[in-house]
Parts: sequence; C-alpha cells; structure tokens
Amino acid sequence: MGREFVEIFDEWVHTYDESVNGNDEQYKDVFLKYNEILQAVADAALGPVVEFGVGTGNLTEKLLERNLEVVGVEPNQSMRQVTNIKMPGVVVIDGDFLEFETPISPQSFVSSYAFHHLTDKEKTQAFKLYAEKLPAGGKVIFADTVFDSQQSKKEIIAFEEARGHVNLVEDLNREYYTTIPKLEELITKAGFTVKLSKMNNYVFLIEATKL
Repeated sequence: MGREFVEIFDEWVHTYDESVNGNDEQYKDVFLKYNEILQAVADAALGPVVEFGVGTGNLTEKLLERNLEVVGVEPNQSMRQVTNIKMPGVVVIDGDFLEFETPISPQSFVSSYAFHHLTDKEKTQAFKLYAEKLPAGGKVIFADTVFDSQQSKKEIIAFEEARGHVNLVEDLNREYYTTIPKLEELITKAGFTVKLSKMNNYVFLIEATKL
C-alpha cells in the first residue's frame, strides 16, 4: 500500500520544502521545475479533487488557487499536521492510494512525487479502483519519477552513484519506480487513455482520462 515508507517522512517533514525548492543538492535534478510541475497537475485537474500524498500541501495550494474543492489523503500524521496548520479549512484524511474514504465524489484524482510508493501490482489495483470511482471523462493526474526502461533506470542510478548522491541512490533502489511501457499498459488496461509528458530528467506528467 506504500505505507512501508510512511515513517521516512517523520524526519523529512522538517526539511521537505527546502528539498523541493532545490536546496538539497542530491535531489536538485529530481525537483527541477517543481512549481511548474505542480501547476501542470493543478491545471489539468477537474473538481472535485481527491489528492493523494498531500505532504506539506504544496499541490493542494495550487488546486485551491483554482477554486477547486479538494479532499486530501495522507498516511503520515506529521505531514497531515503541517498541512492542517497551513490550510486549516482543508479536509485531510488518513489514507493512501488504495484505501481511502472521502466525503466527495471526485472528478479527478491527483498526486505529485508519490505514486512510486506502490509496486506495479499495487499501481494496477489503484487504477482499477479509480476506474470504478470516476465518471466517464474523469481524470487521474499524477506527476512522478518514471523511467524509459529498466536499462535507463540502471544507467541513471550508476550516474548518481558516480556523483556521490548516496541518499538518492538508496531511494531509487528502495522504492518502486516503474517504466513508461509498464505504466501505459496498466493504465490503458484499466480503461483509460493516457498521455505522458516529460517535465524533467526524472519526472513525467501522467494524464489519464477514463473512457
């Protein structure tokens, strides 16, 4: 369910915003154009919106700026507390990509930098679930690290190892980063069309529309 990584954010919550704004050298390339990426997700969303992996609420803010109704889903208590302080009017519930109960019927599911917490099997389950919950024309808009192939993933890991980016390398080896062919396959099999747009050397904007 991705919850095996929840405790990591008990520590990262204190420096997360610094990292995404380019102040962590190891993750600078991952978060390149961070605000532009979040804006692209927000701009493609239809309201009401369910946002997975709210974190410190950076994407949530951009959704609210568009006057969209948003319910957040966040498994980490520390992150929920930060978002509740920043945006006390926003409902943020304890849940994850596969287990959540919200008071709204969403037109969109959105997320940024979080879908890699699920295995490919769990990603498949997630999109089947979203297909059940969304109306025709409903959207899934995710931004996440995806690789062209397993070989390109190995090459990038080797490149980051050579740069001494041990924390990033550990992250890339530990979590469940998938490939474009696999992602396209599981999304289309769930009953969506899908478009992937490269935002930086790591992150793609994933736009899925229910048929």
